[in-house]
Amino acid sequence: MIKSIEKLKKQKNAAILAHVYQRGEVQDIADFLGDSLALSRQAMSTEADVLVFCGVLFMAETAAILSPQKVVLLPDKHAGCGLADMATVEQLRALKRKYPEAAVVSYVNSSAEIKAESDICCTSANAIEVVNSLAHEQVLFVPDKNLGSHVAEHTNKEIILWDGYCYVHEKITVAQIQLLKKTYPKAEVIVHPECTTAVRHLADFTGSTSQMSRHVSISRQTQFIVGTEDNFVYRLRKYNPGKLFYPVGTLCKGMNEITLEKVRRALEQNEYRVTVKNEIQIKARKALRF
Repeated sequence: MIKSIEKLKKQKNAAILAHVYQRGEVQDIADFLGDSLALSRQAMSTEADVLVFCGVLFMAETAAILSPQKVVLLPDKHAGCGLADMATVEQLRALKRKYPEAAVVSYVNSSAEIKAESDICCTSANAIEVVNSLAHEQVLFVPDKNLGSHVAEHTNKEIILWDGYCYVHEKITVAQIQLLKKTYPKAEVIVHPECTTAVRHLADFTGSTSQMSRHVSISRQTQFIVGTEDNFVYRLRKYNPGKLFYPVGTLCKGMNEITLEKVRRALEQNEYRVTVKNEIQIKARKALRF
């Protein structure tokens, strides 16, 4: 299977991008592995004509926005994000009318249409920095209420929260963390800012997947309870073989739709191509600061 994928990649001049929440075998075939926006930015500088994005729809859309001259393929058309689906353009426009003085900051985990309606986009790694950089005193934060509340704890601005959440992180409970902490008392608790406030306040470290990766690589700690999508533990174990990592037991359905078989089919049949309308693309690029 892997040899077949490699052969097709050469034939199509393709590059495979994989998010860190992908299955381990999919991570292993990737040319680029990382967070969603970082992957799309890396793809801009590649000479590949085809980008196979092993992730979910909004990620493939972002790659199509930033590399409009390339063919972007999503190996499974049903690989979606429940968080991104919680925000619609109609709802956002209604809130913009309600709060006309607010800057709209959309988390990159949102549709291309939502990005096009935003003043600026952020990632989980730079959300606090982005919000604090704005001249506005009022910020409409879309669509993740947990990341938004994390930002609110680190800014003097008024944060208006959207009622959206990532079910993968929302289902991580205080009881789960406490039980794991009791089972592994020497382990440090690291969690993603998409977790609930109560879970974040139990953690020793809160950060994006890239920030968690850096943290564990330089930490003197050797055991970690990892509060994010379980497949991320595959990467942590691979790059930190001398340390122990304990997942909390939460998986993203959309991320796990992608398999090696589907990656091969995507390359064979050019499926499923993701495109973004030009007028949406232009506005979304501006919010992404390109």
